[in-house]
Amino acid sequence: MGGPALGDDGVARCPWGAGDPVNLAYHDSEWGMPVEGEAAHLERLTLEAFQSGLSWLTILNKREAFREVFAGFDADVVAAYGEGDVERLMAEPRIVRNRRKIDAAVANARATVALRDRGGLAALLWSFRPDTTPAPHDTAEQATTSPESIALSKELKRIGFAHVGPTTMYALMEAIGIIDDHLVGCHRRGASGVWSG
Repeated sequence: MGGPALGDDGVARCPWGAGDPVNLAYHDSEWGMPVEGEAAHLERLTLEAFQSGLSWLTILNKREAFREVFAGFDADVVAAYGEGDVERLMAEPRIVRNRRKIDAAVANARATVALRDRGGLAALLWSFRPDTTPAPHDTAEQATTSPESIALSKELKRIGFAHVGPTTMYALMEAIGIIDDHLVGCHRRGASGVWSG
């Protein structure tokens, strides 16, 4: 994969964001940017869990269906899902039909509701922000876990979250700007405002 790739528009991007138009749009407008509110954080956590073992493009292409069937990631609504709802989701061809991941999404909504007494999901996730962000020059330098993602994974599991392993949590930290893992030279590096250059 190597360093930043030049797109057809002459703009340097992380290689995964320089090809498919859906990936490119996500890379250029969302990846690495902080999100606002509980539902947005729960959506990113849920989608990263569903992505495990699949391509991110698969998830992006199913994103609107995920939003629909998970009630816009309203934690109260999803937390109330019962067995009938899980069976309905297992029969929904527009999403990833994996029982463990669907069960995890419901469990995570319940755990998110319970977290409100402790400041909420967003505050917990951001409390694991490291002192410095990586500065990879090529994809070989990009990590898949960190001490912070390992610690975050352990804490989330301790309080009832599921399908939140260290690699999945590292991907979440990348996605919402807790770290800036855009390659040095990518035009989006530093775009979040959380980290400089």
